[in-house]
Amino acid sequence: MYAIIETGGKQFKVSQGDVIKVEKLCIEPGETHVFEQVLLLSNGEKLLVGAPYVSGVKVSATVTKQDKAKKVIIYKYKAKKGFHKKKGHRQPFTELKIESITV
Repeated sequence: MYAIIETGGKQFKVSQGDVIKVEKLCIEPGETHVFEQVLLLSNGEKLLVGAPYVSGVKVSATVTKQDKAKKVIIYKYKAKKGFHKKKGHRQPFTELKIESITV
């Protein structure tokens, strides 16, 4: 059984026991979060597609950690002008462990 959920403007295919990284959610590690925005549900035989969401389906997940991703370097320069600009960015994320998919 798997489901496609929507969070942070992105879609994720999840099944029970999966560990996913999503955009930062303001939830402490160890707490449970329930996703009600389920776009699709499949149990192997049946396929439920929402318009836009499947009603009555919930995906519950436990927050394992809050962290930042690896640093991304942004570097700009202009040839023959002596212009160099270097910046870095670390995107925060939340790591979730999918506990159950309930219909």
